[in-house]
Amino acid sequence: MQEFEKHASKILNDPKFRKLEEYLAHGKISLLEHSLDVAKAAYRINRDLKLNCDLDTLLTGALLHDYYLYDWHHARLFVNIFKMHGYTHPEAARNNAVRDFNIDLKTQKVISSHMWPLTFRHFPSSRKLPSSAVPTSCAH
Repeated sequence: MQEFEKHASKILNDPKFRKLEEYLAHGKISLLEHSLDVAKAAYRINRDLKLNCDLDTLLTGALLHDYYLYDWHHARLFVNIFKMHGYTHPEAARNNAVRDFNIDLKTQKVISSHMWPLTFRHFPSSRKLPSSAVPTSCAH
């Protein structure tokens, strides 16, 4: 996991990212633990399937995909469906990540599209290649 640490340490060691420990994601799992689990899974899939993704983009996007910084469990239940957490949190996470980590456009797209097809306006734009081709980047 040295390669994981090399590409993820900047985010993992940042006190702003560590604030995710204060928020619950699902059940009793903190957003920090959830985000770390997602990043580790993305890393393993990339490694095991030999996808050759851009690890900085992949891991930064995975770590910050839920960087929305609020407790969604206390949201109003009776609102316009498109204003509910599932629809809105990718943009909140992207905006916070841009503000706090100055992420590039590729990483912004990873975060904005992570709830597709629920967030149908933000279609994932990862490159699709023939099975014989080896991708050099997995997020465009």
